[in-house]
Amino acid sequence: MAVIVKDPVVVMTRYEMKYLLDQAQVAFLRERLPQHMRADRFGLTSIASLYYDTPDYRLIRTSIEKPPFKEKIRLRSYGLATETSPVFLELKRKAYGIVYKRRVETTIPLVHKFFAGEGDICAGGQINREITYFRDYYGTLAPSCLIAYDRIAYFEPGTDLRVTIDHDPRYRVDDLTLTHSMAGTPLLPPGGAILEIKVQGAMPLWLPRLLDEGGIRKSSFSKYGAAYQHQLLAHQAH
Repeated sequence: MAVIVKDPVVVMTRYEMKYLLDQAQVAFLRERLPQHMRADRFGLTSIASLYYDTPDYRLIRTSIEKPPFKEKIRLRSYGLATETSPVFLELKRKAYGIVYKRRVETTIPLVHKFFAGEGDICAGGQINREITYFRDYYGTLAPSCLIAYDRIAYFEPGTDLRVTIDHDPRYRVDDLTLTHSMAGTPLLPPGGAILEIKVQGAMPLWLPRLLDEGGIRKSSFSKYGAAYQHQLLAHQAH
């Protein structure tokens, strides 16, 4: 399902906490979260993110070292993309626990031109300058890994709290396009999922209580980082 935003440029600043879930914890949350939150109108949505990196994987190698500051860039689609459907180029930075995201609505041909050094990704402004500076600073950036998962998102009315559960996260390092397939190698055991809590301020009191009741503990997990490490181990085994 394609999701189209009215504003082609989006800026987000928030805290993001991640938790690894087993099948029982997923069922627990799917039962209890609707008592406090609403599922968004898109329901279960397949999302694919194409990560760009340098030829020596500088961005992800830096990220998995867990520095105080890290950054990455990815192209995201909701469902399979076409050459004309909207996709979203996202520059994501994390500094001392706070996530800063710049997001631009665009199309695949325009992204190809942008990473080839042909012009801007959007019509000027601060976001364009930041994304262009990122591209020029790192030099050659090319697709390195595709991450896909099936997400259900919840929101709490009247607040900025957003909770997502990503089912069956998977990756591939070939066929690096958003237009062909959502298939990939699983990143978690069967039934596993990733919970993400996104909020600008403090969590409401009910939420940590719910996590504690479900035995759900905070975890440091990067889908792209896990995929890189999986692939590195697979390469070493051969």
